[in-house]
Amino acid sequence: MPPSSDAERKARLYEAIGRVALALGSAGRLQILEFVAQGERAVDALASMTGLSVANTSKHLQALRQAGLVSARKDGLRVYYSIAGDDVAVLLSALREVSEHRVAEVEQILRVWLAHRDEMEAVPAQEVLERARKGLVVILDVRPPEEFSAGHLPGAINIPIQELEKRLKEVPKRKEVIAYCRGPYCLMSYEAVSLLRRKGMKAHRLEAGLPEWRSAGLPVEQG
Repeated sequence: MPPSSDAERKARLYEAIGRVALALGSAGRLQILEFVAQGERAVDALASMTGLSVANTSKHLQALRQAGLVSARKDGLRVYYSIAGDDVAVLLSALREVSEHRVAEVEQILRVWLAHRDEMEAVPAQEVLERARKGLVVILDVRPPEEFSAGHLPGAINIPIQELEKRLKEVPKRKEVIAYCRGPYCLMSYEAVSLLRRKGMKAHRLEAGLPEWRSAGLPVEQG
């Protein structure tokens, strides 16, 4: 039955918005969103990445889909999920920033977890783009190849973090390296910078990751 008054319409409106907030109220669903923001994934792949069961992953994806936060594409018997749009990445970034500033537990965890990595100061996205266009830096994507193919920073080279030490010869030695991965809580870029510095190379990490880069309207390449 449709709402009959302005008060009822407003209440229904907030109920609908509340469903989006409810969909975000799960650690499992937040992790799934972090992964699908890199590129589309099947249920079993997401289950493996998050450590959840296939059944639980499927339930979380249905909740995210009903809230309009993920999209689905069927290919034969398999269904592939991806983030619904850049606005969802912006929402996740805002949620993270508010939590870091307003929730004492989040601030405390980050202080302990990332404190020893603070010396690996991040370079802002716009500055990375400008320096890359001038040929001053090498951009290193340390994510898995399938995520790199789905979208990456212009001109980036892809060496997954677990292969980096064996493939150091592929990284130009005379330029500063800017490493990046999935986002601000992804440790692969920290590991890459640490390794490169131990090998005597000048290296920094990108502030945040690919989803934040894309949602800022900066160019992204595929393939």
